[in-house]
Amino acid sequence: MTSSPLRGLVAAVALALMGTSSFAGVPRVVTDIPPVGSLVAQVMGDLGRPEVLTGKGADPHDLQLRPSQAVALAQADLVFWIGPELTPWLARALQGAGGRAKSVSLLHLPGTKTLDYSAGQGDPAAAAGDHDHAHDEGALNPHAWLDPDNARLWLKAIAADLAQADPAHAAQYRANAKEAEARVAQADARARQILAPVGTRPIIVYHDALGYFARHYGLHLAGSIALGDAATPGARRLADIRGLLAKGDAVCVFPEAGVDPRLVQTVTQGTKVKIGAPLDPPGTMLAPGPKLYERLIEGMARKIADCAG
Repeated sequence: MTSSPLRGLVAAVALALMGTSSFAGVPRVVTDIPPVGSLVAQVMGDLGRPEVLTGKGADPHDLQLRPSQAVALAQADLVFWIGPELTPWLARALQGAGGRAKSVSLLHLPGTKTLDYSAGQGDPAAAAGDHDHAHDEGALNPHAWLDPDNARLWLKAIAADLAQADPAHAAQYRANAKEAEARVAQADARARQILAPVGTRPIIVYHDALGYFARHYGLHLAGSIALGDAATPGARRLADIRGLLAKGDAVCVFPEAGVDPRLVQTVTQGTKVKIGAPLDPPGTMLAPGPKLYERLIEGMARKIADCAG
């Protein structure tokens, strides 16, 4: 039997589709997470604003759509999202919405720089055989927005899709994207300058979301407390990380926004390692809007440099 929340969503989508007319003018756009919303907002400029499904403080990996969001998805002309590897709930919603939206998975665009999750890669603690993780070795890591090179590539693709959907404003979308690329490049350069004192000093993060950021800026990730987005580290995992810290194999450990900080306090207790400010890879704690992407990249750089620099 269909659950009440699901029945409500189905009804909302059906009503939305009944009132959907043929597309004309500036497209209705929906995005998954704040960084993608920020990139799209920059390309759309004054012409419109995308709806971001993952609101302030929400977990992008596990989200229940509100009826209003289901309606927005059903009425959308374009959906820009990372892909099912990050937001499987959105993959299911897109299948069930029955709308007319063109779905653009940025992670799978040609030219996107990708990384795989690799058990034990750059993570001595993982070699101890802990299996309380949510990712298989070789699975695609979806946190690709943390590489500014990908953001610049995606801006071009976003502009192309908007221009195709709305030819009357094609020149404006492309001009906005070019300006946004310059802003991302500037934020990238500032972040690189901020991180220069960190060098290859080893750091530990809460979960394995920073691979793209670390690769792009040449940081040394010594390990992560949790091995997956939804994984809760077990006692063996915590003991392995404590052993790594006791040997002095990391200078700083970073909690994650929205995650109980007590695990970080537990693994660092009795060691000399510093605890950094919480990192926020999906940017859900930042004010949404066009400037969010730049603030996310520079803000993470500052937090890492303040602790490990």
